Amino acid sequence: MSREHEADVPGGAALPGTLPDALRAELIAFRRDMHMHPELGNHEFRTTAALKARLEQAGLKPRVLDIGTGLICDIGIDGSGEPDGEVDGGRGMLALRADIDALPIPDTKSDCAYRSTVPDRAHACGHDVHTTVVLGAGLVLAELHRQGLLPHPVRLIFQPAEEVLPGGAPDAIESGVLDGVGRIIGVHCDPKVDAGRIGLRHGPITSACDRLEVSLDGAGGHTARPHLTTDLVTAAARVVTDVPSLVARRVDARSGLAVTWGRIESGHACNVIPQHAELSGTVRCLDLEAWRQAPDLVHEAIDEIANLYRAKSEINYIRGVPPVVNDPAVTELLHDAMTSRRGPYSVEDTEQSLGGEDFSWYLEHVPGAMARLGVRTPGERTTRDLHRGDFDADESAITVGVELFTAAALLDAIR
Repeated sequence: MSREHEADVPGGAALPGTLPDALRAELIAFRRDMHMHPELGNHEFRTTAALKARLEQAGLKPRVLDIGTGLICDIGIDGSGEPDGEVDGGRGMLALRADIDALPIPDTKSDCAYRSTVPDRAHACGHDVHTTVVLGAGLVLAELHRQGLLPHPVRLIFQPAEEVLPGGAPDAIESGVLDGVGRIIGVHCDPKVDAGRIGLRHGPITSACDRLEVSLDGAGGHTARPHLTTDLVTAAARVVTDVPSLVARRVDARSGLAVTWGRIESGHACNVIPQHAELSGTVRCLDLEAWRQAPDLVHEAIDEIANLYRAKSEINYIRGVPPVVNDPAVTELLHDAMTSRRGPYSVEDTEQSLGGEDFSWYLEHVPGAMARLGVRTPGERTTRDLHRGDFDADESAITVGVELFTAAALLDAIR
């Protein structure tokens, strides 16, 4: 890595932990192999095995999670499970988290040598990049530890099933991935940000996302005599149109609590009022406290509308993920880490996304922050958006992510 990417840290010493050319090439090959072999949530056996083998090759001792896929690996911990050297104030390790699962969609890239080889499976959200970044950071930090240059232990977390509500993070936490952890950081690919840059935001950076399923039942009948029926089609229509506004008016408007419907189904004939209707959609929210109130508010609003039409409602409110709320101090750590590597213009402000991310579950236990990792080739006019079959990333982002995380680990130790 050229000197222009090595900035000074307090005291005037150059910050170590840049990425050697040979390792950079290896990581790109690892990412491409993972991209060609995507695995869905809780079935990431090949990916887990590949990560375990490479970490063991580096002399590390990864542990596969109790749930069967995913793993953790500590760096700077001796064989007894105790840190090598004194841990500053017992504040716990810094954890670097990656998600390892893919999406159940086809890879539609036609001119890509490393496109998915698995039908209807694709790494269309950049988890292969996230995983490779944490692997690379782990390998660099392990070498720094061998040289006596890693002053504080670090944990790598490779988490399965991020795409499966409520995400794999709760199961990973149950498996003990946060034991001994004091802070946690992660990245998410952003195709709207150029490679070589990251986006940061204090406070909420993603939305909460829950799933909502509603059944309405009542006496059907002839459309000539709706007064003798439970008019379920009209009741369902009113639930669709009225519940979002009712819910939104019962919380602070700044919370962004929104009910959005994706499916409504009822009836089979134009002159028959049906006995059953089904609706499903999502509940998204920008504010943590409003998200905690959302299930009760949604239940109340649906029941109020259903009762107007004498319909019986059955509501299945499925908790997804809370919003990711970046801790200010950990966000500043990421800011300082990035600017130490790439200078002050490598960081930009980012808006809050309405997408969900189960990294939020970790933040219910320890402070942390997530950065947007730029993966758009500078100058490219077409944006390959997330969750689309043609998604791809500028692979120079891997180097950026590795050096961001290694710098964060080093700077965290001296704060």
